[in-house]
Amino acid sequence: MGKLRGFLEYEREQEATLAVDTRLKDYKEFTKELEPKALSDQGARCMDCGIPFCHSGCPLGNLIPDFNDAVYKNNWQRALHILHATNNFPEFTGRLCPAPCESACVLGIIKSPVSIELIEKYIVERGFKEGWIKANPPQKRSGKTVAVIGSGPSGLATAQQLNRAGHTVTVFERDKKVGGLLRYGIPDFKLEKKVIDRRVAILEEEGIEFKTGVHVGVNYNTEDLHNFDAVVLCGGATKRRALPIPGGDAKGVVQAMEFLKRNNQVVDGLAETTADLHAKGKDVIVIGGGDTGSDCVGTSNRHGAKSVTNFEIMPMPSEHRNEENPWPFWPFTIKTSSSHEEGVERNWSILTKEMVKDANGNLKGIKTVEVKWVKIPGERPQLQEIEGTEKEWPCDLALLALGFTGPEDTLSEQLGLNTDQRSNIKAGNNYQTNIPHIFAAGDMRRGQSLIVWAISEGREAAYHVDKYLMGSSSLPTKEKGDLPAA
Repeated sequence: MGKLRGFLEYEREQEATLAVDTRLKDYKEFTKELEPKALSDQGARCMDCGIPFCHSGCPLGNLIPDFNDAVYKNNWQRALHILHATNNFPEFTGRLCPAPCESACVLGIIKSPVSIELIEKYIVERGFKEGWIKANPPQKRSGKTVAVIGSGPSGLATAQQLNRAGHTVTVFERDKKVGGLLRYGIPDFKLEKKVIDRRVAILEEEGIEFKTGVHVGVNYNTEDLHNFDAVVLCGGATKRRALPIPGGDAKGVVQAMEFLKRNNQVVDGLAETTADLHAKGKDVIVIGGGDTGSDCVGTSNRHGAKSVTNFEIMPMPSEHRNEENPWPFWPFTIKTSSSHEEGVERNWSILTKEMVKDANGNLKGIKTVEVKWVKIPGERPQLQEIEGTEKEWPCDLALLALGFTGPEDTLSEQLGLNTDQRSNIKAGNNYQTNIPHIFAAGDMRRGQSLIVWAISEGREAAYHVDKYLMGSSSLPTKEKGDLPAA
């Protein structure tokens, strides 16, 4: 695979980006396209390592050495064929996945890993550019109908796979447009929404029906779902984690997803800008150091915030793996995103104690204290406040990027589905709930997770739904994925 000794000849290369002052002027993607020769060289770095641990790192089981080799040999159409064999939407994962495959890359033991995510993105973009990606409707229909609830990555993957099997699929989405978290949770500078629209147009051409503005259990009776032969629940884990501290009800304390969703709607022309969800001229503090927090940082800077500060309760990660975090496991090392590079003061091991309000109930500051995590043998690390480190920070807008606790209860309660303690719908290895014709996949089944996991779950759920409907299934699973013929 790749070029013999290619990993010794070529260094890892990433896309260049527009200057910060340029890209902050709009919400467009800001990477610069690499030349085909540079991409071929990146494919040449794949080592032919014998045991490709990248396979185990990828939840989809992508055939990574195979498409790397095809790119190295400039056989882009074959690379696309290989990639699409296991991944319905590489244009999403190639932009948004944190690339656990790269963390498991064998080359990463001694050098920078292969640029797998970059190669994936360019394969699919080449496919769209050349017109290789076209609608492929099924040749015949099974007569079976399936309802898919939610049009995020798991719902879209489920729908496409079941449609390919010949079933008539209807996707219900409660928002005005299709895409779920992809459309309303990811800023346009990371994923322009035309990328979603072009894929949805193909899915519609293949025969999938999308019904938007339909909130099942609210403006659509759940009893009507029983008119379908099977139902797949693919909604998100959208219960937001609260911050129960004094002053938490101050005007200016906002959930991150509310902030990000409104901004995406404004960019799309679906909503008007409102002062309470805009950062212009404000001291902004983002509480939470994950991807959502990073997205809030980038969005606040584009709004023209006076200052942007980020709080994280965990200690600052190291730059390199330690003995407790060996290869090929996911590296708990410090991550600096493009949004961080655009301007933010990052603070670690800091606990938010109180939101300070003025006489009118508006947020004017945040009180914090520094903390340390004490390791106790046989127990989980315990949080301890450090005496004398109390501080008050000026703040007009606090964005809570604290993650989610699980899916909403509407559907599970109305349909009588069993759930776990985190409100996730209980569905076994066959993705089937306690009601035989109802299945669950993605965040609604496993809790908040990655886009690549959502697509994987959607594909696996579709296999089991097809098997339930027809007695057997010809759809591929992660375990059954065969290398496409040359």
